[in-house]
Amino acid sequence: MVNSDADSTVGDEAESDHEDDVLADQLSTDEVYQRVVADADHEVTSGVRELFFSALAAGFAITITFLLYASVTAATESKIAGVLLYPLGFIYIIIGGYQLYTENTLPPVALTLERLVSIPTLFRHWLIVLAGNFLGGGIGAFALAYGGVFDDATAAVAIGFAEKGIATPASALFVKAAFAGLIVAGVVWISFAARDTISKLVVVYLAFLAIPLGNLFHVVVSFSEVVYLALVTGANPVPALIGFVLPVLLGNTLGGVVLVTVVNYYQTSDRRLQIPRFQDVRRLTLREWLVGSLAGRSYVPVIDTVEEIVRDPDTYRILVPIANPRTETAVVRLACQLASSKKKGTVHVVHIVQAPRRWPSGAERIQTGRIKRNSDRLLEDVRQVGTKHSVTLETSTVVSPRSFEEIFTLARRTSPDLVLMGWDQQGLWSSARAEKPLAELTNQLPCDFLVANDRGLDPSRILLPTAGGPDSDLNAEVARALRDVANAKVELLHVVGDEADERTGEAFLQNWADEHGLNDATITVDSGDIENAIVSAADDSTLLMLGATEQGMLSRLVQDSLHLDVVNDVDCSVLLAERPSNRSLRDRLFGSPGRERRPELAFQGDGAESDGSGRPETPDE
Repeated sequence: MVNSDADSTVGDEAESDHEDDVLADQLSTDEVYQRVVADADHEVTSGVRELFFSALAAGFAITITFLLYASVTAATESKIAGVLLYPLGFIYIIIGGYQLYTENTLPPVALTLERLVSIPTLFRHWLIVLAGNFLGGGIGAFALAYGGVFDDATAAVAIGFAEKGIATPASALFVKAAFAGLIVAGVVWISFAARDTISKLVVVYLAFLAIPLGNLFHVVVSFSEVVYLALVTGANPVPALIGFVLPVLLGNTLGGVVLVTVVNYYQTSDRRLQIPRFQDVRRLTLREWLVGSLAGRSYVPVIDTVEEIVRDPDTYRILVPIANPRTETAVVRLACQLASSKKKGTVHVVHIVQAPRRWPSGAERIQTGRIKRNSDRLLEDVRQVGTKHSVTLETSTVVSPRSFEEIFTLARRTSPDLVLMGWDQQGLWSSARAEKPLAELTNQLPCDFLVANDRGLDPSRILLPTAGGPDSDLNAEVARALRDVANAKVELLHVVGDEADERTGEAFLQNWADEHGLNDATITVDSGDIENAIVSAADDSTLLMLGATEQGMLSRLVQDSLHLDVVNDVDCSVLLAERPSNRSLRDRLFGSPGRERRPELAFQGDGAESDGSGRPETPDE
């Protein structure tokens, strides 16, 4: 009996295992949802260029649907024949992985529902994709209108498609488009559940047959039809865009979103959260979810160990984002020196790790766990630096595809007084160009910024060239702190146009030193070329402190267009400072219209117009 029971148990277990094997071939709704979220994570972290051109390709591919639908219908005089080829453009798009607006009513919305991205980020994503789709569809319509592709009979059929849509009441358009949006979002969902390409092809083909057969409307196809109508007939497209395309757009959007929110999201269970993407993350707060980066952040990184901070107004906080804890301890040490000059100084070191936009299948859990362990081990050296100074040192780890953007997100979230980071082209800076437009990041700085070109970062002998301005004020505060904490010797340098101005320059520099608490600093006034004067004066210095150029520092560093040869001509470390200002976007990127300061005059604060010599930019304001 015992043996029989044992055999029965083993048999039951084998049968159970066999059942699991059978069921494993079919993804549950939770597993499909997880795949949707993983894909959406890749999409929303894509750069604007990548996203837009993928959407552009999708919009142009829609032209294939328009072309075949009109051509076959005209040639066979049968709507059914044209309908049979209608899905081809959509097959190109979905199997090819292009970005189509109606597809994006599913994955990004799922990520937004989980509060991993903000609503403004969702709308931004939609806008980029829709703009690319419309431009691609418009280009395709232009090619069909002026490329001699259609004969007269086909052109008449194509025009009839648009006229039929324009003649349809807006309410009917909205309802028909909602059904179409539901179909497209359903296709996306089933595509994630499908295990092979053939299944996807069959699903896409059959589903998109329903749009022309049911007299439904798709917004990108409708836009292409309207553009074609306007190009061929000369009709005003504005009424058609408002009365035809807009209701279709709203209907497609609602239909796709309803499928996610009502059907797919609420049929999943809590098991949908049992994947690495949802573990060890702090979701967006309600304010962040509603207004995005205006309230802190708009996207939740893959790993984010930064605690929510209630800012103590009496604490002076320095944020130090680093890419390599082994090589950036000197930057951390400098931050600790600056913080120790305050009564309640806090240094927050964040190890920012560049994550891939798409993880290999099944590798995310393993990789994220390994990254967390390695980061914590590497940060131990950083913590040792903190113990040598009378400051509070905090460490965190952030893993994100948006590594450079995370610096500014962290600055908004933690509200530091100063961000101090290293200048390493192979570190955080290397990913900056591919991320969010620099203008959005660098033209509204959340706090003071210092960027250190580390050649030892020895603060014992500081050279501070100045002509006044807020960036020089920041440098003065830093120099004064290092003087008090590290016994730094400070030398102030002011460069004038010629020797006749040296007496005036001395008076300016002495007054400036008195105003900034540096009256014990060495005063030096030189004339002639600014950079030559700085290089000469820096021979005996260990740290050179420069202010931002007129166009701003951070965006110039990323674009490798700072044009300060002095940074490479000196042997000492260089500290570049930028304080938030009220410069306009145009001024920060291009300088004032028709104006560019001459370096030697700008150092006097003169602001004279450029002589067109193309000489290096001013190291300060």
